[in-house]
Amino acid sequence: MAEKTKDPVKARKEKKKSFFKGVRQEWKKIVWPTRDDLTRQTALVVVISLVMGTIITLFDNAALQLVNWLMSI
Repeated sequence: MAEKTKDPVKARKEKKKSFFKGVRQEWKKIVWPTRDDLTRQTALVVVISLVMGTIITLFDNAALQLVNWLMSI
């Protein structure tokens, strides 16, 4: 059975050690992407952002033209 620590300062230190030990274990599980994968993914994000920005701009301009047309009637 686990023995409870009476000293609150010691208990806090043990919790901190346990927390950082868990962080270190999880950090070792991370699989970092290769440089090529990172480059491809970054390029894809930039291209998709440009395409979506263009589409949103076109819809916004069309809506603006429609509103201006309706206001002139």
